[in-house]
Amino acid sequence: MRKSLFQKAKVFPWVTNVTLYGCLFAGGDLVHQYLAHPDHIDWRHTRHVAIVALSFHGNFNYFWLRALERRFPGRSLGMVLRKLVLDQSFASPLATSVFYTGVSFLEGKEDIFEDWRAKFFNTYKTGLMYWPFMQFLNFVLMPLYLRTAFMGCSAFLWATFLCFSRQNGDGTAAVALAWIMAPKKRFLTRKTNEEK
Repeated sequence: MRKSLFQKAKVFPWVTNVTLYGCLFAGGDLVHQYLAHPDHIDWRHTRHVAIVALSFHGNFNYFWLRALERRFPGRSLGMVLRKLVLDQSFASPLATSVFYTGVSFLEGKEDIFEDWRAKFFNTYKTGLMYWPFMQFLNFVLMPLYLRTAFMGCSAFLWATFLCFSRQNGDGTAAVALAWIMAPKKRFLTRKTNEEK
């Protein structure tokens, strides 16, 4: 199956990469929802996240990564650093902005910039702790035809964080980690009390 996916990615790179990216991004939303409230999944919200991921993120990243490679070809340290700086200074803020405003627009919010104003800067700073490392691996290890798919795999975790930030958090990693650890603490406390 893996070999078949790689062959399809070579033959149909745009469709394969964008579809995989969108599905993984929507999967990140499902993971967030399952962790937040396992008894109820809001499929409408997952649909909104998938629409934004398929219509913008997957397509943008597919063409953006190719443009970067055309302008700065190769895997030398200098070329990879140029790609990273451009990616983090242009693509990352744009993608984060489109996520917050796009999902708000699809949900019919009156002020689609409300979440963006409240959480963009914190989310961008948090992204600077994650994306440069993932993109470094992407630019150094992945062939061009699989880079968007690799970003989709990396975006699975990032989408889980973004969906948490949009619904429960403030865009910082500290709040997300505290939220993740809270159920474990409650579970351990309850287990200790039951043993007594």
